[in-house]
Amino acid sequence: MTKQTHAFQAEVKQILHLVTHSLYSNKEIFLRELVSNASDACDKLRFEAINNDALFGGDTDLAIRIRFDKDARTLTISDNGIGMSAEEAASHLGTIARSGTREFMASLEGEQKKDAQLIGQFGVGFYSGYIVADRITVETRRAGLPADQGVRWSSEGTGEFDLETIPREQRGTDIILHLREGEDEFLSSWKIKSVVGKYSDHISIPILMREEKWDEEKSEYQLTDTWETINKASALWTRSKSDITPEQYQEFYKQISYDQADALAYTHNRVEGRSEYTQLLYIPAKAPMDLWNRERRGGVKLYVKRVFIMDDAEALMPSYLRFVKGVIDSADLPLNVSRELLQESRDVKAIREGSTKRVLSMLEALADSESADDKAKYADFWTEFGAVIKEGVGEDFANRERLAKLLRFASTKHDAGQTVSLADYVSRMKEGQKAIYYITADTLAAAKSSPQLEIFRQKDLEVLLLTDRVDEWMLSHLFEFEGHSLTSVAKGSVDLGDLQDEAEKKQAEESAKAAQPLVDRIKTALGDRVKDVRATSRLVDSPACVVVADHDMSAHLARLLKQAGQEAPSVKPILEINPGHALIKGMEGSAQFDDLAHIVLDQALLAEGAAIDDPAAYVKRVTALLVQGVPV
Repeated sequence: MTKQTHAFQAEVKQILHLVTHSLYSNKEIFLRELVSNASDACDKLRFEAINNDALFGGDTDLAIRIRFDKDARTLTISDNGIGMSAEEAASHLGTIARSGTREFMASLEGEQKKDAQLIGQFGVGFYSGYIVADRITVETRRAGLPADQGVRWSSEGTGEFDLETIPREQRGTDIILHLREGEDEFLSSWKIKSVVGKYSDHISIPILMREEKWDEEKSEYQLTDTWETINKASALWTRSKSDITPEQYQEFYKQISYDQADALAYTHNRVEGRSEYTQLLYIPAKAPMDLWNRERRGGVKLYVKRVFIMDDAEALMPSYLRFVKGVIDSADLPLNVSRELLQESRDVKAIREGSTKRVLSMLEALADSESADDKAKYADFWTEFGAVIKEGVGEDFANRERLAKLLRFASTKHDAGQTVSLADYVSRMKEGQKAIYYITADTLAAAKSSPQLEIFRQKDLEVLLLTDRVDEWMLSHLFEFEGHSLTSVAKGSVDLGDLQDEAEKKQAEESAKAAQPLVDRIKTALGDRVKDVRATSRLVDSPACVVVADHDMSAHLARLLKQAGQEAPSVKPILEINPGHALIKGMEGSAQFDDLAHIVLDQALLAEGAAIDDPAAYVKRVTALLVQGVPV
């Protein structure tokens, strides 16, 4: 193929413009990206060679070589990995397979416009070379192709790239960066070794550079013909924990996750027994943008005997721990394992169970720690990932009790922003209290102001305030904690058991009996709008509230289902009235009795966060009463 000129994909043009005009802080990140790509190319060759050993062509010593030429002002990153064909070079270097440009550009706002750390997150790592280079040349040949099918790709990073066929004896890829003026620091052995040590020390492929020796005559260092390894050339997770610093653990996390912040916690273990594997798992400090996409791949990379097999091996971690990042290296799985085989493997099941328990142990250590710093870390974790952990209560029966202890909720006993565990709640329960009380609502404000809480406030009983969308689903799987049932204050009739003395119970019975004629009139006035009307002792300051029967779907869950476009069963509310309230007392002698009955119901529905069926009728009734005055 003679030299041909091609136009970049439109998205690539946008990326290149950002790279050359906006990303100018922490420029050294480009070397991390190009070395990482070279390592991936070597991993891919090893993987493909499992079924086709001829791809090695007799050369099984994989390596990455970095060299520079001060006179030509070039920096070259070479590998003898899988390489590319002409079609692959045009595709991989001229287009972006995933549509990440919009997200990438959206991330570069304000101060982040200068931050090159973001470059690897969206699959555009190769283009980071243009941070320091005004021209890049790529010479490559795919393993298995003849020597006359080498390829040269070159571009100045504007709107076009050139592609031509060249003879190339060596498989693999050379990326030649023609450095811009002012980027001479990357023509230094010391600088390159420093960057590699910082970002790429863990890479299992040896990274080689020519040794330097002092030349007495020229009074400067000169490159020799001897190649030296400048990284430890061993996967970080295979090294002893005592040989790894916290800084190295955190740098490795940033490398595999493209996160800019340190991980919140991490665990590194070698597991032996029925299944032998090494795990290095991290909990991020911040939730990713796609956390709520349950179809997203997990964040765990699978290796088998240090050979990279696949990114995002979702079979290794349950869905509710999809935020966990890290590496699992198995000694038992076959090298040609596929995603389908992963789902069926007994070894994978053992790895999944062991890794799940290890992550839960990490979280328990933070949650139960006496350290104020660890407690603050867990509070931050719960803010970011708490709602996802709640999914596990319904999905992971084996660990349900452990997960229940990790749950945190807002409470009537704490200020906004503070949360309590179920164990904390139980430790503060009143003498004679048998149930853990909770209320679900759309917002914290709605939960706190619910009239259904009035008797609980009067009795100084703590109620958990649940406002996450997943809470209702979680509660359908979590019925009790340490022998105490979880009871909704908005379901059934209020029964405080031993928390009410005999005088209170007798007074409630007498009040309900005296109010029965009024209850019957209200029930007749409301007709089929309600399932029932009854007097209650749960109200103190409000005239009425609505509840549902013990086994009916809660109104809050019904609203959530409708908002999600799903069908929800029609559940009629039960209206509970406060016989001692002035409005309820005054209704009996009012000429507008029926209108007042409907208004009381509509107000109770509004206070609970529900929508009323006929807002216009409600407004009309209230307006009429405002004009005439209500005889109380």
